Amino acid sequence: MTLHAELRIDRGRFALDLDFTSAPGEVIALLGPNGAGKTTALRALAGLTPLTEGTIRLGETTWDAPPSVFLPPERRSAGVVFQDYLLFAHLSALDNVAFGLRARGERRPAARARAAHWLDRVGLSDFANDRPRQLSGGQAQRVALARALATEPQLLLLDEPLSALDAGTRLQVRADLAHHLRDYTGHTVLVTHDPLDAMVLADRLIILENGKVVQQGPPAEIARRPRSDYVANLVGLNLYRGKADGTHVTLEDGGVLTVSDPATGPVYAAFPPTAVSLHADRPDGSPRNTWPVTVIGLEQYANTTRVRLDGLPPVSADITTAAVADLRLHPGARLWASLKATEIHTYPA
Repeated sequence: MTLHAELRIDRGRFALDLDFTSAPGEVIALLGPNGAGKTTALRALAGLTPLTEGTIRLGETTWDAPPSVFLPPERRSAGVVFQDYLLFAHLSALDNVAFGLRARGERRPAARARAAHWLDRVGLSDFANDRPRQLSGGQAQRVALARALATEPQLLLLDEPLSALDAGTRLQVRADLAHHLRDYTGHTVLVTHDPLDAMVLADRLIILENGKVVQQGPPAEIARRPRSDYVANLVGLNLYRGKADGTHVTLEDGGVLTVSDPATGPVYAAFPPTAVSLHADRPDGSPRNTWPVTVIGLEQYANTTRVRLDGLPPVSADITTAAVADLRLHPGARLWASLKATEIHTYPA
């Protein structure tokens, strides 16, 4: 059964306008800055926020089509894993997983037997009698996932499911979640701020900004061809819009880049911060793009430093800690940036 979603929600100062379809087994990730409308979309699918206009239809069943149709959450075949898990503190892991089954009228022995099966699937059989406070964050997340899947929903909604985990636990639970999603034959909609979660777990990304879709497609395509500053920052690229004339691109916000592949008309130009070299003096040699820049910020990452630079164009560069020391970098320092034409990827705007 195909999921058809035309989500229109008007809250006066904010409006969500999101259309998508999903095939069985497909995982769709919604990404965007705070206030973009991701959680609003998830709540609409779950039945927690009614549509103003549009429709939600799964197969032949309509869930929401104002003003005549609205199925409340308990009548929708949807399972939800919330950011904070929302496990019942007074119930064991087993009874938390069985809760949804019991709420749908299943007798206690049968519900507990199915819950035990799901706890075994997520590797938590030995913790069936533990209460949430006795579980680690990763274990609680897996209990919440088992509870959502135990009712065999046709739609699985994941709201920042890994955000409350520490880095080490997140790595393992992300791998576990990817395994379970591969086996899940229903539809999955994942809301996340983490690009790595989206790239690993999703088949398709939908990028929302201010309630509207700015880009969607497979993760590899989004990463290779971002179409907004938010997406470029998300995947770690410098991104510019300009007009190409052969191998020269005149940028909208100032500056000209020389590229290796000729193009004509409006284009995006993108390249990674690692492609940018910084020099105390104007360099000689092969780089075909060289321009003066001023340091406006430094951010330390694991083994590199991200240097934010003002210039025409402004640019971010990733360099080693040793290079920071050699160049004696500090806010206000004046340098030269260089970039090979072959490092720049252009595509139609």
